[in-house]
Amino acid sequence: MFLPIRDDNPTERTPYVTVALIIINAAIFLFGFTRGPEFASFVAVKYGFIPVELVQSIELTPDLAFSPWLTPFTSMFLHGGWMHLIGNMLFLWIYGNNIEDYFGHVKFILFYLLSGLAAVALFTALGPSSEVPLVGASGAIAGVMGAYIVLHPRARITILFFFVFIQLFELPAKVVLGLWFAYQLVMSLLDRSGGGGIAWAAHVGGFVFGWAVLILLIKITGRGGQSGRHREYRVTWN
Repeated sequence: MFLPIRDDNPTERTPYVTVALIIINAAIFLFGFTRGPEFASFVAVKYGFIPVELVQSIELTPDLAFSPWLTPFTSMFLHGGWMHLIGNMLFLWIYGNNIEDYFGHVKFILFYLLSGLAAVALFTALGPSSEVPLVGASGAIAGVMGAYIVLHPRARITILFFFVFIQLFELPAKVVLGLWFAYQLVMSLLDRSGGGGIAWAAHVGGFVFGWAVLILLIKITGRGGQSGRHREYRVTWN
């Protein structure tokens, strides 16, 4: 197992949106945590995304009714525990600032939300009858990671490797993110029911969306990522 802890890829823009997303996610989690586990369960059921409610236009919990068309958005800001939150926010910080630097603040928000919706879409397509609430920012963050591997494949990522021993390694982003995506893909095929508690398919959907959008943008604009160790281009918008 390995955990990325930093990259060597500098930015020029201050990542206001990335920081704001981290603060908002943390604040929402802390608010629910201070109210106790029953309140956390209430929030997950009411504001988490439940595929069957959207697909079949039904309400599993009428006393906690909330529009299933809005839960794909609200679910992106909910987390099931401390490790869920910390892991997601770490990934968002490492990769999000560079993607925000590329897009700019406003367009990064749009890209982030669309990545989350793409994650929800694939999760729903593979499990339309699921009654388990989907919560977490990982689908949207996976989209950011998909964009990062296109823009900065040679950026160096420092990872904490832990199995029999604990060791720090520095590897190219294309290796770190490629291994991460391969693992998500394999697990999504092995755990189609989502019974393991992790929405593998959502991660795959978000990553593929982010990767595809950046490939398309580079073809349209001719502006990509690194041509040298730290050189990068920002997208220009008409």
